[in-house]
Amino acid sequence: MKFETIMLNGLFIACVAVCALVMGAMLKATPSQLAGSHKAIVAALAVPATCAPGTTGVACPRANG
Repeated sequence: MKFETIMLNGLFIACVAVCALVMGAMLKATPSQLAGSHKAIVAALAVPATCAPGTTGVACPRANG
């Protein structure tokens, strides 16, 4: 029982530390950093002009018609 308690306490401390680091990074971020990350996310989600279904794993929209 002692080992499990030590492991759970260690896991709790690690989770609190990770949450504190993430919260600190979010609060410290400047608007220019946020705008840059938004552009990167939009670029990553953009559908490529030439879409080859089945080879890249990307779901390509079908043309109307």
